[in-house]
Order: sequence, then structure tokens, then C-alpha cells
Amino acid sequence: MIGRSAVREHVFILLFESLFNSREEMEAQSVNYFESLEKPVDEESEAYISDRFHSVEVKLDEIDSMIEEKSTGWKVGRIGKVELSILRLAVYEIVYDDEVPVGVAINEAVELAKKYGQDQAGSFVNGVLAKFAGQ
Repeated sequence: MIGRSAVREHVFILLFESLFNSREEMEAQSVNYFESLEKPVDEESEAYISDRFHSVEVKLDEIDSMIEEKSTGWKVGRIGKVELSILRLAVYEIVYDDEVPVGVAINEAVELAKKYGQDQAGSFVNGVLAKFAGQ
């Protein structure tokens, strides 16, 4: 089984891809994604990543509402796709996953934003998620 940070990164990528594909298409896209990896993941990790992705996907309407509530003045349609995908995953972890400490979810999200987002992505993600930490 791969580490949690790697799992998180794979789930983020699938969430990002889901913004460009219908739910029906995502099954084939997920298969293509795992087959195209330079460094393949083991079957257990792939199953865990897929389950995690689907767990987030099922809660997207609730998660998006929470993001809009905390990101004052920002509708999800205005948030960059990279940042939105990262926020969706982090909010899922903060709100629905008792095994991930809030600080870890925020730190990991900021690291993903720095790696995949534009210059201010880390600050934006941190600012929105900090409002969840204060709940």
C-alpha cells in the first residue's frame, strides 16, 4: 500500500479529471489513469484510491456548498479547477474523515496547491481551509 500523501495526490488528480468528464466517462478515465502511471500502484492502493475518489464524489454538492460558504465571495464556478479539486478533497477529509487530523488535511492541500496550482494557489487554499479549522 502506498503512503497517504501519494493516495491524496492520486485522488486529487481523479477529482481534477472529473471536472472534464461525465460520471459515466470517469470509470473509463480512471482505468486509463491507472494504466498510464509511470510508477504503477498495487491493486490494494488502486482500490483504496478509487473508493476515496467515489466517497468524495458522492458528497460534492454538500462540499461545494461548504466551500462557497467559507470562501466569501467565491462561487465554485469562479475557483480555478486545480484549487477547487484540492479544496474538495481537503474539505472531505476535514468534515467526513475522522482519521485525518485537520492540520494534516490543510498542510497536504497547501502542498498540492503549491505543486499543481498557480503562484497564489497555496495561499488561497490555506485561507479557505483555515476557516474550516476554526469550526
